Amino acid sequence: MPSSRRMILGHVVTDLSSKMNRTKKLGADVMETPLNRCLNTFDITLLGVGHMVGAGIYVLTGTVAKEIAGPGIVLSFLLAGITSLLAALCYAEFGTRIPKAGSAYVYTYISVGEFWAFVIGWNIILEHMIGAASVARAWSGYVDSLVGFAISNATVSTVGEMHEQLLGRYPDFLAFAVCLVYACLLGVGVKGSAIFNSLFTIINLSVMMLVICGGFYYAHIENWTVGKGFLPFGFSGVVAGAATCFYAFVGFDSIATSGEEARNPAGSIPVATIVSMSVVTLGYILVSAALTLMVPYWTISASAALPEAFSSIGLNWAKYVVSIGALCGMTTTLFGSLFSLPRCMYAMASDGLLFSFLGSINQKTQVPLTNLAISGISSALIALLFDLEKLVEFMSIGTLLAYTIVSASVIILRYRPPTTEETAATGVGAVVTDDSSQSGAELASPQSDTVELAMAGRLKPSFRWLSPLVGNCERGGAVSGAVFVFTCFSTALCIQLQFSSDEMRTGIWWTVLLAAFFIICLAGCLLIMVAHQQNTVGLRFKVPLVPLIPALSIFCNVELMVHLQALTWVRFIVWMALGLLVYFLYGIHHSKESDPTSSYSILMTSSEAGKGKWGSMHSSGPLPILSPSEEKTAAPTKPPNDISVDDKRPIIDEEEVPQ
Repeated sequence: MPSSRRMILGHVVTDLSSKMNRTKKLGADVMETPLNRCLNTFDITLLGVGHMVGAGIYVLTGTVAKEIAGPGIVLSFLLAGITSLLAALCYAEFGTRIPKAGSAYVYTYISVGEFWAFVIGWNIILEHMIGAASVARAWSGYVDSLVGFAISNATVSTVGEMHEQLLGRYPDFLAFAVCLVYACLLGVGVKGSAIFNSLFTIINLSVMMLVICGGFYYAHIENWTVGKGFLPFGFSGVVAGAATCFYAFVGFDSIATSGEEARNPAGSIPVATIVSMSVVTLGYILVSAALTLMVPYWTISASAALPEAFSSIGLNWAKYVVSIGALCGMTTTLFGSLFSLPRCMYAMASDGLLFSFLGSINQKTQVPLTNLAISGISSALIALLFDLEKLVEFMSIGTLLAYTIVSASVIILRYRPPTTEETAATGVGAVVTDDSSQSGAELASPQSDTVELAMAGRLKPSFRWLSPLVGNCERGGAVSGAVFVFTCFSTALCIQLQFSSDEMRTGIWWTVLLAAFFIICLAGCLLIMVAHQQNTVGLRFKVPLVPLIPALSIFCNVELMVHLQALTWVRFIVWMALGLLVYFLYGIHHSKESDPTSSYSILMTSSEAGKGKWGSMHSSGPLPILSPSEEKTAAPTKPPNDISVDDKRPIIDEEEVPQ
């Protein structure tokens, strides 16, 4: 590397470091203390595994196998796992691109703008709040079953039953207490709670191995062949079971949420995401197969499937071991929800979308204690009053919507052109010299990266025939429009498959023609995406086969959303109406979207860092590639007018650049 480039990059790094120090002082009530970077890859992997392997495997398996899919639950978990893995790959790329707390909320903020980010963040709050409450309710139910239902009987005899359709049968005071106790344990600090989580996760995985080995040892293959066979509810039951089983995978986004507390987020988050998703998906498939081979699916206990299955074959000691594993698994899931919820609230408050006191960090524990207290109390109240079944069915819709927008955002950012700020942050393409002392290998990487940055968002030469259609669009604009159209036609096709499947099987012409039209439109949208150049400079982890894998993730998420009940959609609309009131009455007036000292402008390496408005589709134009002669006469770029006084200093003083 020539001395001029080393000096330039050195000053870039120095100035970025000083700016990062200034962005920690966004206000007296926001981001006073940074989150503590203390989690390694092993901690984050076990955090994701622990968040996923909980109530989903110990409670959901029995319900889906007995009432929805039968032995086909194996395929349901496989389908739900593949859908989640597609979204997880998108999360992993974003986690390396933007290592900040807030997960899907932050990703959406950077790629498609503030409003949609608030929509996602508001739904993530609901997801984790209901997730914590549902797991606490399941935890209480397992303990109650171990003591012969003495707790529920005593509660009913003391305070009576709640005769309301939307509420549980009785107030669950044990679930209420569990939420508060675990919230207090998380308040001791990230590292201490991570050690506790890792211990319980290892116990949980050991019990799962016991279930798998014992189940296959006592397996009877006729349990998959007698009666109506392997798919007693048909393939529609498999898909409906997958929509329900999706609840068992929603915890992996806690990995991305921990990005601001990871020691090496660019390396840890992709590894932790892929490893945890693979382990959990394989574990779910093997456990569900062992359960349905061990006992007939119609005899499975919906509330305590695994312990009762071992008890039915005479292994009473295994019943208690599995119950201990279930409690450990649900404990880690509860920890995962209560870990992620305060950090999402913290990220939204830091941007001014939620009340400012939610953006403070405790200086001693380096944990958002105020958010943690609110999260614990809110989840405890929900667990006290509502039944587990009503909580679970309301949880998936917001999660699926978040996964859909994250997958779309991966495509949008891959084809969006970079700005000068991104180039300065990555140190690629800022200066191209003709220093003859450099070898070809040294020149290849900077020059190839510079060409990629300059061509990002443009049509590939082999697709110039599309210029009359998309040639007048801004760089990246055609792809963004294609993603939106693809999502709309995916929704239309999934709705038709849901409500006109019988007509299509009988060959009614208009249904077949309409489906063919939707499929052709989807293929056309993918063609427009593929026809453009990508920008992958600086990404340590990249989703393979973009845009195919993110587009498939969008379609699968929409398909599962269509299978949710109508009442779930009604509840979702009510929750969103409440959130829009918060946004338009408070958030939009306190937003830091145009604040040039926002921490996003330093931490992220996407092309949005220098834009005047977040989520705007306007780019700053292609990057100039300077020849050696032009380099010497190039004038410094004038800073935009909306940059604060502290940031108007040039990153590189003129006298420091060798002429």
